[in-house]
Amino acid sequence: MNLHSESFGCSPVILDGGFGTTLEQWYQLDISGTHLWSAQAIVNHADVVIETHLAFLRAGADIITTSTYQCSYATFARAGYTTADARRIMSLSVQLASQARQIFRDEQGKIGNPIRDVRIALSLGPFGASLKPAQEFDGFYPPPFGPKAYSEPDAGNCNTFGDDAVAESESIYALAQFHFERLLVLFEDETAWNSIDCVAFETIPLTREIQAIRRAMGLLNDRIATVVPYTNRAKPWWISMVFPDGLYPETSRDGSTRMSVANIVSTAIQNPSPNYPSPSGLGINCTQVEYFPKLISEFNDKLQKYQNMKISDRDVGLRAKNDIFKPWLVLYPNGGDVYNTVARTWVQGSQNGEKHWARTLKESYAPSRIWAGVLLGGCCRTTPTHIQLLKQIVHSSIDH
Repeated sequence: MNLHSESFGCSPVILDGGFGTTLEQWYQLDISGTHLWSAQAIVNHADVVIETHLAFLRAGADIITTSTYQCSYATFARAGYTTADARRIMSLSVQLASQARQIFRDEQGKIGNPIRDVRIALSLGPFGASLKPAQEFDGFYPPPFGPKAYSEPDAGNCNTFGDDAVAESESIYALAQFHFERLLVLFEDETAWNSIDCVAFETIPLTREIQAIRRAMGLLNDRIATVVPYTNRAKPWWISMVFPDGLYPETSRDGSTRMSVANIVSTAIQNPSPNYPSPSGLGINCTQVEYFPKLISEFNDKLQKYQNMKISDRDVGLRAKNDIFKPWLVLYPNGGDVYNTVARTWVQGSQNGEKHWARTLKESYAPSRIWAGVLLGGCCRTTPTHIQLLKQIVHSSIDH
């Protein structure tokens, strides 16, 4: 059974919005120039971190994400912290989210409201989020993680190895180790791991990083198996990809085109095994909402073909149709502005307003049997106001 279904039950489920940008927009914290972005607030403004979580919960979020998107040993080192500091701060992020959850539950109990089953997602950004300038929107990674580090605009930047299979394999290994070591930080803290309900790998710009994440989760499965029964410690997890201007950042091997959605979905779900598991969910984040209908249609087409192939490949009489792999669809667009990674500033984009954003997101998908359910929320430049309106629109459509 899909672990997301076990954890969340009824669809749709509402995610929170852009945590770091809400710290900036609502609470006037200056974090854009820091190495740690939203994680910097864990150190200096723990009370504001809790209050930000609470703002999203009060707006209607069923899932809140930890402020760990840019956390890695390398980013902490550049910010002047030790490895021990990095582990402590990442665990503290989970603790603050857990405190916010308990405060919210207490609030709801005091006013006689039903206690909502709030979940905590461990937020883990791509390797590119640890670079300067950030590379989650382009995927220009330095060796061994990629073919070449970003230099300057129009300076021959590239994010594919072409036909160099050896270098690509080394890159996947390096990226898998990067993600695995971050997972271990929380897994080895029993209190933190028990507080986490799911893991979110976000804004992934490269298919080889998708492969690396699946390997990292396979390594985690191996570690889980040595400690306790697998089912007691395994977490549902998703991979969400980014599509700036509606296109995936990764180019084809010859550099002539962009990677197709069909290739992306295939990379995420095909050939599963305990050491190379498929995610519980996949989808799109930090992309303008106007691009979602076309992208979702392409996701649907590929997943449907995969499921049909699996049905035809086996004796249906021996296994029930509900054994066919059905991930959750995860959708959380940005608020419409565009981030300049070099200047580290936001460029104003769509000004249609929060209600238009929420309605467009709700209307961008239709319930489908090929998905186990849908998670809806916001990414950068979406606030608790966006989430409140989204919750209202979603529930209004259910009531009717």
